[in-house]
Amino acid sequence: MQYRGVLKKMKTENNEEVDYFLDFENDIIHMNQFLDKELAFYFVEYQCLNCSKNKKIFRQGFCYDCFQSIPNAGEWIMHPELSKAHLDEEDRDLVYEKKVQMQPHVVYLANSSNVKVGVTRKTQIPTRWIDQGAHEAIAILEAPNRYLAGITEVALKEHIADKTNWRTMLKNEIEDKNLAETRDVLKEFIPDEAKPYFLDESEEIHINFPVLEYPTKLKSLNLEKNNNFKGKLKGIKGQYLIFENGVVFNIRNSEGLVIDFEVK
Repeated sequence: MQYRGVLKKMKTENNEEVDYFLDFENDIIHMNQFLDKELAFYFVEYQCLNCSKNKKIFRQGFCYDCFQSIPNAGEWIMHPELSKAHLDEEDRDLVYEKKVQMQPHVVYLANSSNVKVGVTRKTQIPTRWIDQGAHEAIAILEAPNRYLAGITEVALKEHIADKTNWRTMLKNEIEDKNLAETRDVLKEFIPDEAKPYFLDESEEIHINFPVLEYPTKLKSLNLEKNNNFKGKLKGIKGQYLIFENGVVFNIRNSEGLVIDFEVK
């Protein structure tokens, strides 16, 4: 079997184990079926996820020009506390920014390599947690807009991590934590204007990933530099494909690459 398509973040479904899908223009490929099979990847060219031109990808699947101009790559994407649509202030496109920012957002705790705080749109639960490789997570606050969630995250990350150690996550060197207890401890640090949105009865969500064998040593695959790769798929976690001999391929970081994909 052989496929060609532009890499985008894998689609997921949270079932007994997470189901992963590569979304190509002409194919939706269920990746779980290829566990313990040999796969080959070949880098063909670039395709910006916005303009579709064959231009080197700069960040988030976009070429440099698009990344600097399109509304869905504004700085408030990575820094929710910079959101200003609730003030009718435009960054790049106020209509788009209101659509995205002025909807319910959740501040959460996720445990993938350690317990960390994060922000996501309510519609992205549990997708966001799956993408981070979290085996357990809990919502701690549901705000009516991105700004309130963002300032809450900024306040809480003074007391808890806001980053995932991807190496620890992929090695599965993890511990189960009582996230409800951590949520309750952090409550006092939530900004006053966001406190009314605290969720004191939220429940932990547990996520199982399709992994046959976790690596003990890791080697990150860069398909732009190597151009091609062949290996046996041993698992999928977060947005990573895990191969034998500790090779891991971050699909999210490779968005915008057109590849040929072959199942041996």
